Amino acid sequence: MKLSFSTLGCPGWSWHDMLSTAKDLGFDGIEVRGIEDELYVPKALPFIDSNLEDTKRKLKGLGLEIPCLTSASYLYDKGSRNIQIETAKEYIDLAKKLGTPYVRVLGDREPQPSIDIDMEYVMNNLIELLPYAKDKNVKLLLETNGVFANSKIMLSLIKALNSEFIGVLWDVHHPYRFYNEPVNLTYNNLKPYIEFIHIKDSVLEDNNVKYKIMGQGDVPVREVLLTLKKNDYPGYISLEWVKRWCVDLEEPGIVFSKFVNYVRDII
Repeated sequence: MKLSFSTLGCPGWSWHDMLSTAKDLGFDGIEVRGIEDELYVPKALPFIDSNLEDTKRKLKGLGLEIPCLTSASYLYDKGSRNIQIETAKEYIDLAKKLGTPYVRVLGDREPQPSIDIDMEYVMNNLIELLPYAKDKNVKLLLETNGVFANSKIMLSLIKALNSEFIGVLWDVHHPYRFYNEPVNLTYNNLKPYIEFIHIKDSVLEDNNVKYKIMGQGDVPVREVLLTLKKNDYPGYISLEWVKRWCVDLEEPGIVFSKFVNYVRDII
């Protein structure tokens, strides 16, 4: 198992800060979802063409990877289809240049399920993107987010697509929190397709999700980690501390360190 953090957790940090912290705390990689004020990663300064080779050299020198580029390509959005497809392609292009194996796309916008997602529309958009991803040797990951946090729905879609260039980003929080799925049910349904994992903890207060430092909520994170260890999961688990969206959350320097210690004590 390898450890990374999503840059959602440190919106006020520079790329240099992220690299230094990842190295100092013993992370293996950084999952990129925006740098400072630039959420669109292909336009972030470390990844524009003039800086790209230097960025790759620094990563290699520090022994760090970018295992996943986390796009906001909303494949359910019928009002801006061309934009969403183009967004995914630009992320795929950047992943190819970086040697990053995965690009996250979304079939539903919010963590909680929507009621009006057109599954066939999402599938058709993925069908259009998959040949492009294959040509670049980059795998698209659909996240267990919204209606796709229902592992049966996710499994049905992935099987229907029947492509080695589509996989699952298992956000362990959403199936448990929004569908009350036991860990073993979600994992057993999706195991052959899980390529990358988001981990976060929370509690429900007045029926609202309140995110917590790892181990202080009631999401069965320990069970997830032990399951992955038992099954020799070789990939990344990534802390998704959503401070960019929830500014009152604790500071990343504290949270990232606690995450590393918590996970390593278990695995």
